Amino acid sequence: MRPGNHGYTMSLIIAVAVLVTMLVAFARDALKPSAIAVIGASVFLALGFVSQEDMLGVFSNAAVIAVAAMMVLSQALVRTGTLEALATQIVSLGQRQPKLAVVVLMLVAMVASAFLNSTPVVMIMIPLTIALAATIGASARRFLIPLSYLAILGGTCTLIGTSTNLLVNAIARREGHPGFSLFDITPVGLAAAATGVVFLLLSGRWLLPGDDGKSRDAADDAPVNIITECRITEDFPDIGVAYQELAVLKPRGVLLIRAERNGQRLSVRDEEERVAAGDRLVLRASAIELATLGTTPGLQLGIQVRRTVSEAGKTARFTVVNNAPAAGRRLSWASFLARHPVAVFGVRRHRVLAGPDLASLVVKPGDEIWVHGDEEAVDAVLADPYFVPSSVPVAKPFLRNRAALAIATLALVIGVAATGLVALPVAAVIGIGFLLAVRSLDTEDAWSALDLDVLILIFAMLIVGLGLENTGVVDALVNGVLPGLKLLPPLALIIAIYFLTSVLTETITNNGVAVIMTPIVMTIATELGMDATSLVVAVMFAASASFATPVGYQTNTLVHIAGKYRFSEFLKIGIPMNIVVGLMTCVAIHLWFG
Repeated sequence: MRPGNHGYTMSLIIAVAVLVTMLVAFARDALKPSAIAVIGASVFLALGFVSQEDMLGVFSNAAVIAVAAMMVLSQALVRTGTLEALATQIVSLGQRQPKLAVVVLMLVAMVASAFLNSTPVVMIMIPLTIALAATIGASARRFLIPLSYLAILGGTCTLIGTSTNLLVNAIARREGHPGFSLFDITPVGLAAAATGVVFLLLSGRWLLPGDDGKSRDAADDAPVNIITECRITEDFPDIGVAYQELAVLKPRGVLLIRAERNGQRLSVRDEEERVAAGDRLVLRASAIELATLGTTPGLQLGIQVRRTVSEAGKTARFTVVNNAPAAGRRLSWASFLARHPVAVFGVRRHRVLAGPDLASLVVKPGDEIWVHGDEEAVDAVLADPYFVPSSVPVAKPFLRNRAALAIATLALVIGVAATGLVALPVAAVIGIGFLLAVRSLDTEDAWSALDLDVLILIFAMLIVGLGLENTGVVDALVNGVLPGLKLLPPLALIIAIYFLTSVLTETITNNGVAVIMTPIVMTIATELGMDATSLVVAVMFAASASFATPVGYQTNTLVHIAGKYRFSEFLKIGIPMNIVVGLMTCVAIHLWFG
């Protein structure tokens, strides 16, 4: 359609109306962002503003494939316990050098987020941050907001650090820009990150919220609440090792209650006390560490009455109901243990810690009990009308013996993508295939890592973006602001684009803003006869560096919930952070790309 045509004008008006409606819906949180985006995309498709061919082309977008693949690769580091092991080392450091541990924690969050999906990184770091704060006698609320902010800043340092970076790059390429390699934006990202760190150090004392008595303490978040016990057998690889060096006790999710030999308690703090076959350990563990202990060679986990329990088979969890025959009796006397060849791996009690060990534990209604055996025996236990099977699958063990493969694969994917030998989506998919083949991932873990809300949102907003271009909305917006922009010097133009994008990002989803703003700034650059790179990078950073509100970025939402912050507490530090980091970022963009 040509400008001036009545049909063209009506299409433009309708498209603007749809866009405004979507923006209002995003801002008011009327529906989930992915739902709003899909509704908007469906309107553009139904009205014929986007053709079938264009729509299908969206689903081959390299950026979305790369985003999905990096989500799966990040999950490999979670599944193999790599991030958990790193977290354990930081907690251990916190007991000796608390200030250094805080610095290391924040540095790890920043560096990890430059190459991994920041959401699982922050999810793992939140309970660690709370525990570390308790160790050093400080409020976790002083550290959770910085944790999110530094993860965001880390993500801006590489092209794969956020889905927004990849998306802006893909749209810019579609519009004729040569695009960016993995580390092209790193100098600007480092400048932004350094500014953010300095700002937090200088102003955090006054702007970060303190403890208001409502935030969760470390005990609330500690997952080490399942009582279990195990016996060391002859084939245990660490026989003869000092208890203080015992590998199975190193993870953060395992706590040794006591160790016994021939009924006598051992002094495990004594460096001379060595592990021997037959030793009995009473432990508290998280659900995933309980599963990991069950797969550790040389550990006979749990208690059992019948001696024919299968080492293979399955593990299940059930809850004891009121009036159950087992309630009020010692667990070792429970009739289901005598009737069925199963072992009890662990017990968790609501709000209090069960104990003192499995054998003498008295079962109470509401107790959650983990049982293990062959499938037929476990199913027979779960059929008891006084036991309610859990609808949530039991946790899977960490694949710690595959950690090196996961780390090497991720490093290789990043390396070949950075050198340009293989495109990132191709390298990432090959990496996923390798991890599946060597069983560092299984399909359930791999596909569960895909955040469908994010992926659907991106696909739908790409369709909306095409509709805005096809109906002339992008051209109309550019023509409306172009006279004013022509009067601005280059740095002021970058600042204007940055803060417009930033304001939109605080109320609308960042990926949605990226889809709308990228073609606009590409057109503005063309009309002004300038290189579009600086404006594209401004959109890239502004759509990622969201600090002012809990809803601006996913990690902000996570720490907002964990720290029970008020909205105003985010605004207090987030608005100045947005301004300071934004200005320095714009200066760095102007100097590096201008």
